[in-house]
Amino acid sequence: MTIGKWQIITKHSRISGKNMENLKSLSKEQKVRTIIDFWHRTMMHHAIWFAEVQHQLGREKAFEIMKNAWEKSYDIQMKRLSKVLGFEMQEDLPKPLLDLPEPKIDELMNATAVSWLANDGVWFQSVEFAYGMHDAKRCNDTAWGYFSPFEAMSIKKLLSLPENSGLDGLKKALQFRLYACVNEQSIVEETENSFVFQMNDCRVQSARKRKNLDDYPCKSGGLVEYRTFAETIDSRIKTECICCPPDKHPDNYYCAWKFYL
Repeated sequence: MTIGKWQIITKHSRISGKNMENLKSLSKEQKVRTIIDFWHRTMMHHAIWFAEVQHQLGREKAFEIMKNAWEKSYDIQMKRLSKVLGFEMQEDLPKPLLDLPEPKIDELMNATAVSWLANDGVWFQSVEFAYGMHDAKRCNDTAWGYFSPFEAMSIKKLLSLPENSGLDGLKKALQFRLYACVNEQSIVEETENSFVFQMNDCRVQSARKRKNLDDYPCKSGGLVEYRTFAETIDSRIKTECICCPPDKHPDNYYCAWKFYL
């Protein structure tokens, strides 16, 4: 795949060899690579469907339709995969995962969250290397405008939060973000109608600090990310940025956000 003057080729996304006339003609290794590519295509098709339904019908309707579509699709896919790969299902979950020791499950959860963050960074750098920092930040901020409310809706469903769960609902939801697995965060300065959320250790910013680099200026993305997350949990909640790079910040946190009714 070529992006501008940069060429990005990964081993799992290509197959090569002679006599590749159709899928049946592939070698065992080529078939495995194709299966992985099929999974990637399925994920992309899922995302494209959501994006188009949101464009045509609006975000709220798209979320409701996606909830129904994902539940049905997940059930179909798990039944088919469990039959082919020979693993049992316990209710709607793969039994081999449930049989893992809890420390291994915790390790897998953390690894999955870190992989999500790495995927976000790879996308950012792919745009940056091809077209520069300005376009990368533009794309990044818009992407957060889509992902942050989606994550909030996913957490609302996971926790069965009511539509207007208030600040208590938001405080709980913040503990279930992907970031909660990879960063250190805290809630301080609580009042009846507000609280302050701090990102005490940020994996991205800490890595830059170890390399003696300046903080990544993430405020433009954060303004979109935190506002849309809070509004999706409860539309009455307002968001105020206390500080976020490139703003100066104390040593005990990188960014801080005030949420209030």
